[in-house]
Amino acid sequence: MLELRPNCERCDCDLPPASTKARICTFECTFCSDCVDGPLRGVCPNCGGNFVPRPIRPENKLLNNPASTKRVYAKTN
Repeated sequence: MLELRPNCERCDCDLPPASTKARICTFECTFCSDCVDGPLRGVCPNCGGNFVPRPIRPENKLLNNPASTKRVYAKTN
């Protein structure tokens, strides 16, 4: 199951579970669409993979399967 990380690893903006701006790679590195389309040019700085829109977990499923609250932030990306 996806962690649904709460922020962009590059700019640290909030990406709540229902965000349509969240992008993930195959390792679930999480970035916002602004960083992916801009400075990252569609390539994950951690693994070199591509990004896809992060699926949105239905709100009623978040009750038993909550999103992660652990922020991952690597300012150097």
